[in-house]
Amino acid sequence: MQHVFQLIKKDVLLEWRQRYAINGILLHVVSSVFVVFLSIKTLNPPTWNALFWLILLFTSVSAVAKSFIAESKGRQLYYYGIANAQAIILSKTIFNVFLMMLISIICLVVYVALMGNVIDNMLFYIVAMLLGSIGFAATFTMLSSIASKAGNSNLLMPVLSFPIIIPMLLVLIKASKKAMDGVDISVIWPDLFVLLAIDFIVIALAYILFPFLWKD
Repeated sequence: MQHVFQLIKKDVLLEWRQRYAINGILLHVVSSVFVVFLSIKTLNPPTWNALFWLILLFTSVSAVAKSFIAESKGRQLYYYGIANAQAIILSKTIFNVFLMMLISIICLVVYVALMGNVIDNMLFYIVAMLLGSIGFAATFTMLSSIASKAGNSNLLMPVLSFPIIIPMLLVLIKASKKAMDGVDISVIWPDLFVLLAIDFIVIALAYILFPFLWKD
């Protein structure tokens, strides 16, 4: 865990020094929401929900895809000599989870401010959003590590990600729509547990399989 914390600290310091990356992502979020606001003044709840997840999905690809793709071969070799594979994948996943949570909260605040609030149960909507952020971060981190080992990694990343992310996205839209409608809590819980299970499975698979990929 000491290696994990040190690697997370390294990612935070690099992101702080190169703030153009996070600033570019935040600009992408705000500009996307603003374009939707200029194009469509009023939205019904299903369309409101679908556009929110569409913006957040493409933002997460931009934010997390660089995890391994942006690392040079020399830097990866250096990591190989100072830390084990599990510490590296855990540190990348944890950093991207917190980054995605921050981005998703900012996206929701801007979206609600411009497009209006149509959410009846905001608490469970935020819970579903945060669980989705964990799933997006874990999935795209794992796929970024796979894509970085192949040629044309920037093209390969979207091709690999979308077939895997679709089941998670379907559950997210279903759970968030129930939160928007304000249905009984007992109806929302099963979807939240499914999201939690998907997040756990993705993180566990990344933890188990990444060492074999890292040896290459």
